[in-house]
Amino acid sequence: MLFRRGDDDRDTVVIADALRAETVGGAVLLVAAVLAVVWANLPVRESYEALREAVPYDGSLVVGPIDFHLDLTVAEWAADGLLAIFFFIVGLELKREFLAGSLRRPSQAAVPILAAVGGMAVPALFYTAVAARGGSDALVGWAIPAATDIAFALAVLAVIGSHLPAALRAFLLTLAVVDDLLAIVIIAVFYTSELQIGFLAAAFVPLALFALLVQRRITSEYLLIPLALVTWLLVHESGVHATIAGVLLGFTVPVSRPDDERECLASHLEHVWRPVSAGIAIPLYAFFAAGVNFTEGGLGEVFADPVAQGVIAGLVLGKAIGVGGTTYLLARFTRAELDEDLAWQDVVGVALLAGIGFTVSLLIGELAFGTESEAGMHVTAGVLFGSLISALLASAVLSRRNRVYRLIHEREGAMPSPREQVADAGEEVRERAEEIDPR
Repeated sequence: MLFRRGDDDRDTVVIADALRAETVGGAVLLVAAVLAVVWANLPVRESYEALREAVPYDGSLVVGPIDFHLDLTVAEWAADGLLAIFFFIVGLELKREFLAGSLRRPSQAAVPILAAVGGMAVPALFYTAVAARGGSDALVGWAIPAATDIAFALAVLAVIGSHLPAALRAFLLTLAVVDDLLAIVIIAVFYTSELQIGFLAAAFVPLALFALLVQRRITSEYLLIPLALVTWLLVHESGVHATIAGVLLGFTVPVSRPDDERECLASHLEHVWRPVSAGIAIPLYAFFAAGVNFTEGGLGEVFADPVAQGVIAGLVLGKAIGVGGTTYLLARFTRAELDEDLAWQDVVGVALLAGIGFTVSLLIGELAFGTESEAGMHVTAGVLFGSLISALLASAVLSRRNRVYRLIHEREGAMPSPREQVADAGEEVRERAEEIDPR
């Protein structure tokens, strides 16, 4: 398979292993987004727009009564096609977490799960309250600030959190996983315009064959990839956003339980496809989605739009209040308890970090307003600035907490253990005895 360990091309293996690291994947995503913004604001920005709107395939090769609507632009292929790979990884993560991970025991996962719910509801309320001044048409984007970007959030945490407790990463990961699940439901329910039941029902045929193969641990790409492509095509034709096909395919892959000695196929496929997602799919999507032109209307026009204001308010304020406030209420008024390794300052940092809503927020913005409308461009700008502000605020809080934990770690590392203290005391007694009586 792609990026398989033991390939003859050692450089490919090294690159794939690097892309599996959260910091590297987040850095590639950031570079792609920055490059898009820079190119879109240069005098040659027409070339960027021409690239985005290019149609690589006009559908002329399709013969027969069925029009598969594959005459997509490059930007649409990135959003509908490549992003399905990212959602396939999300589907694998969700199933593994529910069956063998942090979501397996509801008692342990209750706080981050409900914090994720609050972290989606409150930003939607903030957006609605602010964007309502723009009229009813602006309210269609209510779900834009509700999503947290796993790749970016975990990358920021990995860079600044060398000494932060492991429980903090587990909290953020559970929060982001549930966040993604709810975002998938929102896209499927609220941003599906015309549902074609026939195509959707037909999609379950290749999906079932895919499930049958992976359940029997048949991982040949010559069988699985064609079935996945047919599933994607039929879901695309059904009117449901095609990325949902990736999630459904991910859900079919078996997950080994902790007491199962067999290799976890979900982990294997995630290992194989994560470099493709982190190194190709997400960066290309970000590159074609993040190119906002600020030279024509200027930042003043962007920030004067209630839609952009609502997105920023939802990401920066709504996420922090939703996640942090829900966690506090649960700890204060229920039997749910915060992990003993975490302090409330840590929760504040994670709540701010959850305001990084890049990939899925941009996707919902496209579904709500389109890519060419003025509101759509302002949504992209709002997502970029809101995510940047959230990342900076979270970095400030968590960097300070990281220094605290580092000092604690260094102090505990410098302090000898009780056994070492006893050994040192015994050695000191022997040395003094020798001084008194050298014999």
